[in-house]
Amino acid sequence: MTIEQHPAYLYAVALVNDDIARGVEGVDHPVNAWVRAQAQEFLDVCDGKDKKYCINEKKLRKIGKLMKLMQMPSGLVAGKSIYEATSGYQWLFYAAVLCVVYRNDLKRRRYETAVLEICRKNFKTFTVAVCFLLLMLTEPRFAKLFSVAPDGALSREVQKAIKEILRSSPALMPPDDPNKYFKILRDKITFKLKDTEYTPLNYSNSRLDGRLPNVFLVDEAGALPNPYAIEAMRSGQLTILNKLGCIISTKYPRSDNPFEDEVAYAKNVLEGRVQNETLFALLFEPEESIQKQWATNNNVLAQGNPAALTLPTVWEDLLQRRQKAVEQESTRENFLCKHCNIIYQGAGTESYIPIDVVQACRVDDIQWAGCEVYLGVDLSMSNDNCAVAMVGLIGDRIAAHVMGFIPADKVDEKTSLEKFDYRMAVRNGECIACGDRTVDYGTIENWVFDLEETYGVRVQGVAYDRYNALSSAQKWERGRYREEGKPHDGYETVQVRQHSDTLHPATKFLQEICESGRFAYQKNKLLEVNFENARCTYDTNMNRYVTKKRSLGKVDMVVALINAIYLLQQEVLLDEDDGWVCQTV
Repeated sequence: MTIEQHPAYLYAVALVNDDIARGVEGVDHPVNAWVRAQAQEFLDVCDGKDKKYCINEKKLRKIGKLMKLMQMPSGLVAGKSIYEATSGYQWLFYAAVLCVVYRNDLKRRRYETAVLEICRKNFKTFTVAVCFLLLMLTEPRFAKLFSVAPDGALSREVQKAIKEILRSSPALMPPDDPNKYFKILRDKITFKLKDTEYTPLNYSNSRLDGRLPNVFLVDEAGALPNPYAIEAMRSGQLTILNKLGCIISTKYPRSDNPFEDEVAYAKNVLEGRVQNETLFALLFEPEESIQKQWATNNNVLAQGNPAALTLPTVWEDLLQRRQKAVEQESTRENFLCKHCNIIYQGAGTESYIPIDVVQACRVDDIQWAGCEVYLGVDLSMSNDNCAVAMVGLIGDRIAAHVMGFIPADKVDEKTSLEKFDYRMAVRNGECIACGDRTVDYGTIENWVFDLEETYGVRVQGVAYDRYNALSSAQKWERGRYREEGKPHDGYETVQVRQHSDTLHPATKFLQEICESGRFAYQKNKLLEVNFENARCTYDTNMNRYVTKKRSLGKVDMVVALINAIYLLQQEVLLDEDDGWVCQTV
C-alpha cells in the first residue's frame, strides 16, 4: 500500500476538500479551518513538499500490522480488528503523531505535543489507549508512559481500555499463557519484552514532579484546576529525545481552565501567528460564526463529532439530544459543552452574561486620555476580594477597566481554594495584592486618587455601597494632599443602594451593551472569571440583579462594574439622546 492509498492520507484529502460527510443530511462544511490546516500540513509532508520532515512508511506499515493483531473489546464492532474499526480522524492522529519524522533522522519523531479536542462519543480515550499500546510495543527499552486526569478514576480510564484490548486480543495475550508478553498489575501495565511501563497517576497539586515520562497523557484537561499537571509532566521530559505529550478533552462550561489555554495556543500555531513545528492539534469544535445556530445547523454537530459522520446510529442519537436541548433548557449546557464543544452556561443555572458574549467585547487597546470616567467600588470585607471599576463613553462604546485587590498573605490560599491562579493575575496587572491577611484599604484609596494621573482621565464620580465603603468614600470626597503639597479637591461620591429596584436598570443595561458589542475591555482573565461566576436572581417585580450568595465564586469585579455603569447611566446616558436606550423601573 502506498502512502496515497493509506486511510490517514485519504481522510486528510477528504478533510481539505470538505468531503467527509457524504450522505449526511444538512452537512456541507464538516470541519473547521483549524482541522483543515492540520490536514493540509500532513498532506504536504506525505507529498514530499516539506524539506525537513517526511513519513516513515516502514513504521506506518508496522503500526498497521500491530493494529491488525489488536481486537475491539466491545461496542458495535466487537471482535473486529482495531485496524478495521479505526475511523478517519484516528488514522490521521496515529499516522501524524507516530510516523512523521525528521528526514535526516527517521527514528526521531517531529511532534512532541498532540492536542485532541473532540466531543463525547467519539472514542477519544480509546484513541489514546491504542496510541499508548502502540508506543509500548515500539518505544525503546525501559520507556515510561503516564496518564494524569482530574481524579484517579478518570486517569485509570486509559488503563482500563488497554486492559480490555489486551484481554480481547489472543495474539497479545495468549489464552494458554496470558502473562507471556504483558504483565497487568493494579497500578501499572508492563510490556515484558522491552520493559516498557504504563502507569496511571492520581492527580495532585504537588506530587507529579520527579517523573521521567517518555510519553504522557493528560485526560479531561478541561476539568483541571490549574496547569500544574501538564507542566510537571513536560518538565520531566527535558532530557528525553523522542518525547510526546497528549492533551485531550471536551469543552467545559468554564473557559478558565488549562485546556482552553492549550487550545488557544494551538489555534495561534495553526493560523501561523506562532511558530511551533512540534505541535499537532486536531481541534474539533464548531467555527464561531455558526455556534449560535446550534439548534438548526447540522454543521455545528459535524465539526465537533467526526466519528458520528460515519456512524448513523450515533448521528441520529445526537440529533435527538439536540432536539431535547432545544425543548428542555436544563439539558442545554451539557449538550452544548459535551456534544458540540461550545462553552456555554445556560439560563437554567441563572448565569448573568454568557462568557463568549463577554469575550467578544475584548479589545487590544483603549485610549483613555481625556475621557470622563465614572468609578464603581465593591470593598466587601477586608479579608476578601475587593474591586474598583472605571467606565467611560468612548465613541459608540462604553469602555471599562476593572482592578481587583486581594490580601497579600492569602494569595496561595485563595489560589488553592478558588482554583484560580492569583499569582498570574497579579503579574498580569489584573489585581493588586496588598496588606497581609486583610486588604489594605489605603492602597485602594490611593489607587483611585492616582487614576487621573495614570490614565489621563477626569473622574466625575464614585459609586459605592455603604457596607464597608463609607470610610473610604469620605476620604475620596475630602481629597488628599499630593507629595508636592498641592491639594486634591476630592470626588463626588454617590451611595448606590444595593437593592434590585436600584440595580436592575444597570444590570440589564450592561448585558445589553455586551450583547450588542458596545462594551469594551482589555484582556482581563480575572474579570472574565467573575462574569462566569456571576448568577442572577429576580425579585417579585422581575427586577434582575447579581447576587453574591447564589454565584459560583467571586463576583466583586462584576458588582463594582455594575455600580460604575449605574452612575454613568444616571449622569450621562439618561440625559443624552444619542441612540442609547435605557429602561428604568
